Amino acid sequence: MNTATILIATNNPGKQRELAALLAAYPVRPVRPSELGITLEVDEDGQTYAENARRKAIAFARASGLIALADDSGLEISVLDGWPGPRSARWAGPAATDADRRALVLARLAGVPDQDRRARFVCHAVLANPHGILAEAEGTLAGRIATSEQGQGGFGYDAIFVPDGYPCTLASLPEEVKNRLSHRAQAISRLRDALRRLACPDSTPSSDPTS
Repeated sequence: MNTATILIATNNPGKQRELAALLAAYPVRPVRPSELGITLEVDEDGQTYAENARRKAIAFARASGLIALADDSGLEISVLDGWPGPRSARWAGPAATDADRRALVLARLAGVPDQDRRARFVCHAVLANPHGILAEAEGTLAGRIATSEQGQGGFGYDAIFVPDGYPCTLASLPEEVKNRLSHRAQAISRLRDALRRLACPDSTPSSDPTS
């Protein structure tokens, strides 16, 4: 089977690792920017996940001449009116670490009871070539914010997010389980027809939404 090379359009090591694992189900060969000697920072000051993801996908595609896959993801906390949203990775300042952001979220929710700690993850994923957008999709994962950090896996807010139907945080789940249920996994799954067509341009989209 033919394979298509796709540039993973992010400098985040955790996200690179997760996207590469998700792409393993498709006839594509993922490459990281560092493998091509690409150093690129894209301003992510858009008002929506979609806007940021499109900017990154097109910028990395043009820098490399390849098809690029980008996503923008965020945590939305219901009691805080959807904060931090599209600024989830940036609201605490450029020097803040994932651990800093998790600690600040937990501090802001101190004393809030479990029933009011509802939250969700959102991911908007985009495939683009140097000429524009090829496909895009979104995924969400509902859950709640834990009262303390749990688990050593994942990245970002995974250690404080408990998905619905599970007794522990995403960071406590095996990687293969997280990669079946996550917001990012859902978004990539919804790009499946576009990903398959990259390797087989003459193929037609599946009519079965569960395929």
